[in-house]
Amino acid sequence: MRPAPGEVLHFSEDPTIKLFRPHVAPTASETTAYVWAVDARNAPSYWFPRQCPRAMAWLRDSTTPADRDRIIGPGGGTRVHAIEYAWWDALRTTTVYAYRFDATPFKPIASPDAEPHAMVATEPITPLATPEPIGNLIDCHEAAGIQLRLLPNLWPFWNAVVKSTVGHSGIRLRNARPRPRGSG
Repeated sequence: MRPAPGEVLHFSEDPTIKLFRPHVAPTASETTAYVWAVDARNAPSYWFPRQCPRAMAWLRDSTTPADRDRIIGPGGGTRVHAIEYAWWDALRTTTVYAYRFDATPFKPIASPDAEPHAMVATEPITPLATPEPIGNLIDCHEAAGIQLRLLPNLWPFWNAVVKSTVGHSGIRLRNARPRPRGSG
């Protein structure tokens, strides 16, 4: 599930939202109230249950061959998403909905020296239509050619990713199992 040209998406497990109002999330580092959405490049990062911790990595032009082989590996494709075994059943059974928005009021947001990770608007946003269930989340990954890895603990993978030349994002990592001793 990706946005059409001129659209952005918001993913939610709640199919009843009629109006999205700007807000500051309790865990946000941003202090401005926003309505959050994503573009086509970032949509796969949200093909998960909301609270599911995930570590994601993808190739970029500056990725070294060694990091490609070490992080993405021989499974093919240009992107890998990792979750913990404890989240497998939720990934298989959770229904996630996509809300489509007109992209016009949204602007990209990014940390300094980083690629934009989201699109934000500062005004209330009404969806273009009723939300659509995006379907089987595992099938979404397969159709997009994204490797999906199950790990006993995300932290060793995440530590390798952030020290590499691949693009990366970690979402809801606070919900991951504790770091193993000695893993940084």
